[in-house]
Amino acid sequence: MKTVSVLTRYVQVVRGLLRPAYHPERYYMRGPGPACLKRMGDGGLPTGG
Repeated sequence: MKTVSVLTRYVQVVRGLLRPAYHPERYYMRGPGPACLKRMGDGGLPTGG
């Protein structure tokens, strides 16, 4: 039984090294992007007026 748990853990570790967990927060941009800043001119946010 211990051999099965050791083998299972080994497979989990190898899988984690080959395919790391996906973290979408690393890839999504936060805040206004370059196109928005270009439209605004000075890089500020709209003032509503």
